Amino acid sequence: MEDRKLTVRAVERALDILGCFTKASDLGLTEIAAEIGLHKSTVHRLLTTLEERGFVVRDPATEKYRLGLKVWELSTHMSHSDDPAVLLLPQMERLRDRLGETVSLYLRDGIERLRIQAVQSNQAIRRVAPVGARLPLYVGASSKVLVAYSGDEVLQAVLDSPDWPPTVDRAAYVAQLEEIREHGYATSYEEREPGASAVSAPIFDRTGKLAAALSVSGPVSRLTLQRLEEYGPILVEAAREMGLMMEPIR
Repeated sequence: MEDRKLTVRAVERALDILGCFTKASDLGLTEIAAEIGLHKSTVHRLLTTLEERGFVVRDPATEKYRLGLKVWELSTHMSHSDDPAVLLLPQMERLRDRLGETVSLYLRDGIERLRIQAVQSNQAIRRVAPVGARLPLYVGASSKVLVAYSGDEVLQAVLDSPDWPPTVDRAAYVAQLEEIREHGYATSYEEREPGASAVSAPIFDRTGKLAAALSVSGPVSRLTLQRLEEYGPILVEAAREMGLMMEPIR
């Protein structure tokens, strides 16, 4: 039993190391050790194993690590016809071309949202949305959409989060969720990031279950409060059409 615990712990630590690369593409040993809270010697042993298996690569010039080809090899098997990041990409591109702003697709993972796809704006000044980014659920248009349509259990978990910012009033937040369910979309204006605004709508699969959140974001100079409200119904219709394409979430 003790050997099993040690083995599982090693797997958890190795996965924690791979998770560090969602925040940066190149990381040094010291940076990784600090991020996951382990001694450098332990991290070095795990990195050596991951490197041998092709999950990370070390640059001999900088001595920094990056993800290896094995991760890419695994990711190619995710691109099936029912993968929303692949399935909905053409529709996201058309929406980007229509509105001229960055379009993103989010899934809820616990009390975080994960950006699984993004189509960047072609504007010179734009909001860049990196795929794979994790963001909290207590702020932002897409976050509010995912909470508003996920049920009381998710809402309570978000409200109880130790990371809840003291500047965000819980009662006002809950009231916003009611408005989102009434109007069918959410907006945010410099909520999470100064100078940026967004509008988001829920995507439901063909059984009516929440599948994802569709978002359009950009600089406040273009995505004004008035423009957000104008784009809201457009996103609702785009999300409805996307939902008809999606198989029920398993």
